[in-house]
Amino acid sequence: MIYESTKMQLKPVSTLRQSKINDIVICRDMAAGGANLYTVAVIKDHETARKFLKVCQDYPEWTEEITTFSVQGEFVVAFPYKTERNLFSFYMGDTYDLTTCEDICINVILTCIATRIPAPILYLILEQRKLNLSKDHSVYFDYDLDLSDFDAEKTERDCTVQCASILLELLAPKESQKAISYILLQKKIAKRSYRKFTELYKDIRIAAAPKNKQSLIRSVRFFFKRNKDIIFRVLFWICMILLVLVLVSLISQLIFGDIPFLRIFFNSFETIGTESLLQ
Repeated sequence: MIYESTKMQLKPVSTLRQSKINDIVICRDMAAGGANLYTVAVIKDHETARKFLKVCQDYPEWTEEITTFSVQGEFVVAFPYKTERNLFSFYMGDTYDLTTCEDICINVILTCIATRIPAPILYLILEQRKLNLSKDHSVYFDYDLDLSDFDAEKTERDCTVQCASILLELLAPKESQKAISYILLQKKIAKRSYRKFTELYKDIRIAAAPKNKQSLIRSVRFFFKRNKDIIFRVLFWICMILLVLVLVSLISQLIFGDIPFLRIFFNSFETIGTESLLQ
């Protein structure tokens, strides 16, 4: 099915989720030549669509970033597509030092502060852990959301509590180091003390460990951990090339009685043309 409006012609590329409430589909905008990708929420439940539309009306600045329209009784929301690089899949808490973990936590908070996403939508993003980690450790959101529990009454306080629980999860590998930031989060989350993202930001900033220069050994170890897939691929292809060379050498030995390309290095001037220099 193609989801078509006056400005867009969204052709599905892949389906991320399907439910009675909503589907999430990755689509190409054929009206723009198919170059632009969108994460498209197809809301089938009318009550959820009504609540979502109300949130859009309450946050007009956010609607500049999305496109909404109706198709055959279903409410369609087209979000800008973001490549999935899930934070919890790419975060290496056991490998990172405490400073790096705290920097990533701060990036999570700053992304929440800077976004124009309405609190009810942001709450779902945080609750469903739809956060992504860039290679430079910046953080961004995606919209692969299950709208079954969509609540239009969620506020910044609800979002901040969710964000704090994410940070606690990210800092958990440093619990044994008695990190001040981890201990502080534990205490404040238990009391539901956080009301605003700025309060959370100040706490992490104040409690963060002082930045120390990494030792050479730790830096090298971290480099190999971070790039282990690339290193493995390079070593694999080196082994394949060496294997091919061995096979070629073996076949040459069987056919010619020696290995021709080794003549370059050994006795390369014994024979020139048909004349032997050894006579």
